[in-house]
Amino acid sequence: MRILITGSSDGLGLLTAKLLAKNSHQVTLHARNASRASDALSACPSAHNCLTGDLSTIAGIKAFAAEANKHGPYDAVMHNAGLYLGPFRATEDGLPALVAVNTVAPYILSCLMDKPSRLIYVSSGLHQNGNAALTDITWQQRGEAQWGNGAQGYADSKLHNIMFGFAFNRKFGIPTASVDPGWVKTKMGGPNAMDDLDAAVETFAMVCTGQSEAGKKDVGHFYQMKERAYREEAEDVERQEKLLKILEEVTGVKVPE
Repeated sequence: MRILITGSSDGLGLLTAKLLAKNSHQVTLHARNASRASDALSACPSAHNCLTGDLSTIAGIKAFAAEANKHGPYDAVMHNAGLYLGPFRATEDGLPALVAVNTVAPYILSCLMDKPSRLIYVSSGLHQNGNAALTDITWQQRGEAQWGNGAQGYADSKLHNIMFGFAFNRKFGIPTASVDPGWVKTKMGGPNAMDDLDAAVETFAMVCTGQSEAGKKDVGHFYQMKERAYREEAEDVERQEKLLKILEEVTGVKVPE
């Protein structure tokens, strides 16, 4: 299989790429700049290539979509790039960088990239704390003063990621999945994480390839090699349509018919 994993210059993305490449899949890595791309290819020399692209700006996301299409099509695309807790960090579009990378990027890439055979979105158990009413998802009303450490913004984005799985499965008619890596010992998870890192990587690989449990469902949410419960609001079509409409207005990009 030909598989593209965004945000795969380190962490779970890189570990998943290594496992997939070891199992003879053709893996394309992604890094935000040339320096990180070089490091990623050194760490995973069996990768097919590594594309660069800044997923924190709308222009950068669109440019990456065009670049990825030059090297595609892909059998699977995993939207793994993500930011965790931190300051507001307004981008050139006036969005918090976390919102741009975690929510806007997978939306635009799903719309503009050539349709793969499978789509995967990386979520988190913290999606349970997300705002299902989809109130001010770009934080333009609340602004930096109410951002704090970004915990609410992160939880919201992880709920959006599960919603994308259901929405794009419905729109595109292809298998989709969202995946919860759990709390694992990566740079993001920290040294005190308790969940099984190997199982997280194997779950990522499973949803990319559609094997085992992931192959039994046209759309699902997975954790530690099994299906996992999620907020029931994620399946609500009206909420999904509201999310897609908000993002269309923010980005100027429509879901293709």
